[in-house]
Amino acid sequence: MTFTPPDFPHDVAAVREATDRLLISVAKLDDAAIGEPSLLPDWTRGHVLAHLARNADALVNLLTWARTDVPAPMYASAAARDGDIARDADRPLAEHLADLRQSAERFDAVVEALPEERRAYEVEMRNGVIERADRLPLRRLAEVELHHVDLGVGYTVDELPAAFLDSELTFLSTVKFAGHPDLPALELRTDDGRKWRTGAGSGATLVVSGPAAALVGWLTGRGDGGELDTSGSALPDVPPL
Repeated sequence: MTFTPPDFPHDVAAVREATDRLLISVAKLDDAAIGEPSLLPDWTRGHVLAHLARNADALVNLLTWARTDVPAPMYASAAARDGDIARDADRPLAEHLADLRQSAERFDAVVEALPEERRAYEVEMRNGVIERADRLPLRRLAEVELHHVDLGVGYTVDELPAAFLDSELTFLSTVKFAGHPDLPALELRTDDGRKWRTGAGSGATLVVSGPAAALVGWLTGRGDGGELDTSGSALPDVPPL
């Protein structure tokens, strides 16, 4: 398969637009709402927001590594990552908003500083995952869009932009779940006839078809797959992201 580099400027712009939508939603909350449960197990909305801010800074570390050739981990450690989220979760709304804005500005600055010739540079993410620098904006976009849904503030998978749904289906099928032993061989089909193959590399292929939003919701654990068609077969459980 021929590798097609991502559209870096487009993806950076998409992150900015998604961040703006997120900030508008968060600004409508109040301090009490920050402490209420999110749609993620054991996390309040404050946990989600703290994670989003620290994830922006973690990607700043990787993009700086790509630019300077000086290795820098996303997080100092798994314990430090979790500790930062727990520490910041209960902050007032105003502090969360300021942190989200400022961390987004730092992310913007570092993507603008990345020279075009360094975009193919590979860095190491959490858990040993190797990624090209020019794919990090797509990684950030997924964090912002999916966790916006997780806040439980009315932004649902059905409202995710079509371009994001396309890029996420491509990522999930060709990277995240490609050859995954805990997922049967799948052919994903959207209502407009597009197809992706993923899952185990052998065995009978299960065709799962439906709206792109429903496919992404099911694959990311943000939908039950009720809108999807499997021609009578049971919809398999998807491994956690």
